[in-house]
Amino acid sequence: MWPVHIEVRVSQSATARFDTIRNLVHSYLTSSLSRIFLPSTLSGWETNSVLASSIEQIIASESNSPSLALSPSLPIEQCALQIHVYQPSGSDAFEEYSSGRGSEGEEVMAASVCELPSRDWEGLWDSLVFPDDIKLKLLDYIYATVVFSDADVDFNVVSWNRVVLLHGPPGTGKTSLCRALAQKLSIRLSHRYPHTRLLEINSHSLFSRWFSESGKLVQKLFASVMEMVDDEETFVVVLIDEVESLTAARAGAMAGTEPSDALRVVNALLTQLDKLKHRKNVLVMSTSNLAKAIDSAFVDRADIIQYIDLPPPEAVYQILRSCLVELVNKGIVRPIDVPSLREAEVNRQHSASLPPLEAKLDRLESTTLLGETKFDVSSASIEVDQVSAQVKLELQRKARCAEVGQRLLRLAERCRDQGMSGRSLRRLPVLAHARYIGIGIGFTSPNPSTHHHHGVNGVTSGNGGGGRKKGKGGALPGTEVEIWLDAMDKVVENHGVERGKFES
Repeated sequence: MWPVHIEVRVSQSATARFDTIRNLVHSYLTSSLSRIFLPSTLSGWETNSVLASSIEQIIASESNSPSLALSPSLPIEQCALQIHVYQPSGSDAFEEYSSGRGSEGEEVMAASVCELPSRDWEGLWDSLVFPDDIKLKLLDYIYATVVFSDADVDFNVVSWNRVVLLHGPPGTGKTSLCRALAQKLSIRLSHRYPHTRLLEINSHSLFSRWFSESGKLVQKLFASVMEMVDDEETFVVVLIDEVESLTAARAGAMAGTEPSDALRVVNALLTQLDKLKHRKNVLVMSTSNLAKAIDSAFVDRADIIQYIDLPPPEAVYQILRSCLVELVNKGIVRPIDVPSLREAEVNRQHSASLPPLEAKLDRLESTTLLGETKFDVSSASIEVDQVSAQVKLELQRKARCAEVGQRLLRLAERCRDQGMSGRSLRRLPVLAHARYIGIGIGFTSPNPSTHHHHGVNGVTSGNGGGGRKKGKGGALPGTEVEIWLDAMDKVVENHGVERGKFES
């Protein structure tokens, strides 16, 4: 039995109790499903009137079962279902938070506070792609601290500081990962902490014109954090972005190259961290683009020091695929099944040994006549023609999807060679549209025949102009996925040229 996490999002108008919803979802899953695919959005529960009136979405999130490396699904009898029922906050995501007043009586906005789970961050966790199961490792670390805290382990014997440090190049998703982890914890720990708050510290604001008071501002800020933590029903995540701004190495201060106030800030921060580590309901996460500038005492307090590198080609593929799938779902790209990474890699490995599409089509009629279709002599030719046409279309569709996967793999490798960050990858579709596609093609070109040469033998995906999903404003999408791939290829090429100019 392996734990499988099921996340159930409840609507704001729901009246049923959470434990009732949890029991009904468990009953539905165990009685209606034979296997659970991970990750996936579940359906079919809408037939239950209580669930239909209370739930917005059910997602089978993840599991640490080793068999998932071979198959994307698990038999239901091998699943220890962990059902997390949550209701996202409908309020604004952030509120500015003051840590006191400076010497001139002006308030210093040193942090922002967010109530979690937030509807604005739905899907953020799944959109982040990292190698080596970094996300699950961080979740497992949090669970370990919870287990040790519940067991009342003696801190004098076994100690941990509840501090995580993520470092690496800019744009690799460090801050987004911290926010996504806070959102995930607000869902996973909702049964024991009804409330979760994320406090993001604005490191730069603490070094303002009241520079001499920065140490005091840090103390005031963490005094407010301690007040939040005093509420034992609230889990508090403290995010210190660009932590090197607060923890500039004390060696420089001792050598006289750094102001003494920087030394006071570091000491104040370390003192506050030592106080927080004894509280069960707090986690401190920090990010840095300049790991060498971080004070060694802060680094020593981090339970996990995780390097977040530029995404490898496999992660780049998944990021680009998620972008294309989103454009398809929103009607900007015409409907097509973009292969998963596993499917694309399998297609690449077997492409040399597979017979060409033309050979398959040439053998189609003889295969059909040999018994795949039952027919009488008078209608044989008609039925064979109909079946042949359908199978040809299906083969052409699959061949086109496979080619899209291969092109996306090659694009992913080019992006990795260019050293593109996750942030750069996610703006590729916008730049591709702005530079090489244009408004006139993206939404207002309803005639698919203008781009038929991008399909396989002139065949395009979808179910015809009348049945396709309309984009915003009612205009039909008019862009094939091949056009987007061409445009993104050009953006990547241009990125390399411009970066070379910049570096020279």
